[in-house]
Amino acid sequence: MATLLRSKLSNVATSVSHKSQAKMSGMFARMGFQAATDEEAVGFAHCDDLDMEHRQGLQMDILKSEGSEEGGEPPLEGDIHYQRDGTGPLPPSGSKEACSELSGQGKPKITAWEAGWNVTNAIQGMFVLGLPYAILHGGYLGLFLIIFAAVVCCYTGKILIACLYEENEDGEVVRVRDSYVDIANACCAPRFPTLGGRIVNVAQIIELVMTCILYVVVSGNLMYNSFPNLPVSQKSWSIIATAVLLPCAFLKNLKAVSKFSLLCTLAHFVINILVIAYCLSRARDWAWDKVKFYIDVKKFPISIGIIVFSYTSQIFLPSLEGNMQNPKEFHCMMNWTHIAACILKGLFALVAYLTWADETKEVITDNLPSTIRAVVNIFLVAKALLSYPLPFFAAVEVLERSLFQDGNRAFFPNCYGGDGRLKSWGLTLRCALVVFTLLMAIYVPHFALLMGLTGSLTGAGLCFLLPSLFHLKLLWRKLLWHHVFFDVAIFVIGGICSISGFIHSLEGLIEAFRTNAED
Repeated sequence: MATLLRSKLSNVATSVSHKSQAKMSGMFARMGFQAATDEEAVGFAHCDDLDMEHRQGLQMDILKSEGSEEGGEPPLEGDIHYQRDGTGPLPPSGSKEACSELSGQGKPKITAWEAGWNVTNAIQGMFVLGLPYAILHGGYLGLFLIIFAAVVCCYTGKILIACLYEENEDGEVVRVRDSYVDIANACCAPRFPTLGGRIVNVAQIIELVMTCILYVVVSGNLMYNSFPNLPVSQKSWSIIATAVLLPCAFLKNLKAVSKFSLLCTLAHFVINILVIAYCLSRARDWAWDKVKFYIDVKKFPISIGIIVFSYTSQIFLPSLEGNMQNPKEFHCMMNWTHIAACILKGLFALVAYLTWADETKEVITDNLPSTIRAVVNIFLVAKALLSYPLPFFAAVEVLERSLFQDGNRAFFPNCYGGDGRLKSWGLTLRCALVVFTLLMAIYVPHFALLMGLTGSLTGAGLCFLLPSLFHLKLLWRKLLWHHVFFDVAIFVIGGICSISGFIHSLEGLIEAFRTNAED
């Protein structure tokens, strides 16, 4: 009887511990995954659905298993720490066999190829159009940075995933964290257990909102340059684009939007091929002598931010790896996706710059002849408008969960009523966020400057600084000397590039803001 009583008390304590930890991790894991939409992650919404349904399937299984026990208490929402291949934190049942059985149920997970498609969407999206402009101010050093950024982002993505795992008492490597936020919180514990997660969330929100602003800017820019003879300014085109985007405030899910965005992503790859084909048709006129080894000291730091921003994908990698059928294939997937991105980006940027040389514009499609420019730009505008809801919805969800739905720690009242409907003032705040992206696009309509600022501020932080810092903090006792050297070097170089790019981009934005205010 005493043994049975101790067993019951142990199970109850274990269940309570898992619930208190999983309450936070379950909530933030979905946040981190929604941040996957920071650029062109069309498949991220689909992967998020798989993750949600898989967790719900596990929750039902745990309810059944606990319901058979006397005094069993149903788990709270988000009370799931699932695992793969029989490893990871144990559910309340407490047996590895039960965990393995649970992890095999639910919806199918994604393959390495599907995961690679998601990463490719993120790092080879629409913002590749700004890379030739980076070559304009960086020359061959800009090409080197495209390669260097690919290598570093691939490495930091791997070490970020390594921070999700730890060895248990039996010496087995198990997954103990679910998201970027969990890693950040673990690094700041025990003195500041939620500080790291808040920092990551702030950086995430800034990057998502800036991505929305960039979509509005590029829409106005492309339409203005496609129809220069119309008496409509770039600001007016941006207002028209925002009017089309205003219904985003009413979004409840992204299923329908993600389908359209997937088609637009495929169309974007076709457009890139058309641009390269046009450039190759003018290969005889390529200006090789214009590609220099020297750099524009004032504008090159902005190019660094542009290049870094085009590789941002770290924020959603933990959730993506957690949804893979075979997580052991993650490293291989990261290698071939970043090698492919490096080659394609380098060729696209170099070929486009050789074609137009010093006349290269911030958005390279503006250099195309007027006969095909309008058609290509209209497709790109459609893609930008259909891609806007993804980062917008992700930013809204993070804000709502952090400020309005975080239980007793919420700063404001819940923006949802008892029936689950969004309150009128909550809808007003969503509309205000759409209008804010418009105002930023109107007063600072400079695609390269905004992209450089975002890449230098949040891109470098999320892709370079934080992963290397977290890796050193959590796993420093097990790291080899060359890993320590790489982490420190990346942190120092990333910090210098981030500060330099941020200062120059901010100066350019302030000057542009003053110019627009005077006009």
